[in-house]
Amino acid sequence: MRILSKRQLKKLVLYSPQHVARLEKAGAFPKRVNLGPNRVGWVESEVQDWLQERITRRET
Repeated sequence: MRILSKRQLKKLVLYSPQHVARLEKAGAFPKRVNLGPNRVGWVESEVQDWLQERITRRET
């Protein structure tokens, strides 16, 4: 399992941190994992699945 940092997530999904937070709050984006008092991350496979779902919807 690989954990993505905020910087890695932004490169992958091209959304601002604020937009990611809004999507998370709405339940429309994989939830972050608290790694420490000042560190969060996202499970790469969950983010990849989320992206693939959008690609699949586009193709239908």
